[in-house]
Amino acid sequence: MTAPLALHWFLPTSGDSRGLVGAGQGVPQDVTTSLADTLGTGSVRDRFRPPTIDYLADVARTAERLGFEGVLTPTGTFCEDAWLTTAALVRETSRLKFLVAFRPGVVNPVLAAQMAATYQRISDGRLMLNVVTGGEPTEQARFGDTAPKDERYARTDEFLEVVRGTRSRAPFDFDGAHYRAEGALVSGGIDPVPPVYFGGSSAAAGPVAARHADVYLTWGEPPEQVAEKVAWVRGLAAEQGRTLRFGLRVHTLSRDTSEEAWGHAQWLLDGVDPATVEAAQAAQARSESTGQQRMNALRRTGAAYSSAHELEISPGLWAGVGLVRGGAGTSLVGSHEEVADLIEAYHRVGIDELVLSGYPHVEEASWFAEGVMPHLRRRGLLGGAPARVPVAASA
Repeated sequence: MTAPLALHWFLPTSGDSRGLVGAGQGVPQDVTTSLADTLGTGSVRDRFRPPTIDYLADVARTAERLGFEGVLTPTGTFCEDAWLTTAALVRETSRLKFLVAFRPGVVNPVLAAQMAATYQRISDGRLMLNVVTGGEPTEQARFGDTAPKDERYARTDEFLEVVRGTRSRAPFDFDGAHYRAEGALVSGGIDPVPPVYFGGSSAAAGPVAARHADVYLTWGEPPEQVAEKVAWVRGLAAEQGRTLRFGLRVHTLSRDTSEEAWGHAQWLLDGVDPATVEAAQAAQARSESTGQQRMNALRRTGAAYSSAHELEISPGLWAGVGLVRGGAGTSLVGSHEEVADLIEAYHRVGIDELVLSGYPHVEEASWFAEGVMPHLRRRGLLGGAPARVPVAASA
């Protein structure tokens, strides 16, 4: 029997809302600013939920209570810092793991190893590392990183080599094209060693994943395309004498019936104005990310969509999120059983982990946990006992 799926949720550290637009992640800055300025006005769909530590703690506690293993915390200009935010949330939770996204180009690898070691001690080993090489030139430049794309991947390769050295060969020396270290070590070591999650669809990304990743992440393309990517990276890893796990980063929207789910997808689509779509699509078109280009290719360029089903690019896979949000631009949509069917299809092509999200994050976590997880558990795809949801005491 294959190993059960690992399920993770998402921390909306740029803010949250019931609609697709209402936070900075993947949305042009001028759009984000105008929405924040109208906080508390407009329809329920447009109400912005600021990423306060109290709200993020609510999301984290909800994810833990519902049985998710960890939560992904993004990185970028419009997000709260992932290291600091999740460190604050460690004391708000007891077992939840934190998948901390960060860019290797803006932090020294020995310092990053020291941060990871400290994190593991204060969290009792609940850190996972999401290494983001970066594919948006404007975003990279804000942090002083103007290196070409292939050079960024070569730098990530060295970065991860140095981090590994601090725990396996310390003290050690390193003299590379991008990093230099003399007598590098981390006091107390890194225990346990956090798993490395890594994504990238370009030719330069594959070998880095094969050498260093524990979990290779890909965005929610149709299962047949995901199968091709899994085979590609698995083959590269085999050449290195390694085996990897594979994860899918995708949104979810499940309801008691398919009609309800697609009705809500239509409601989300109706809440996005053409000007916002045009601005977001223009920003995405400038991306150097091969993964983003693959996301863009799932939709018709310049098309105006009036029906949610026009954006159903594969049975149960909806590309509506990507109209206004960069990065993971697809969502699993359908009844709870239909979404479980699609997850099973991904599992058959090699997916071991899911990193899920939905708008808003507290409510959608419950829809998934209470609706989809039981189907996965009955099929043997999910281990452990069902999450125990506290019931209020009677008067």
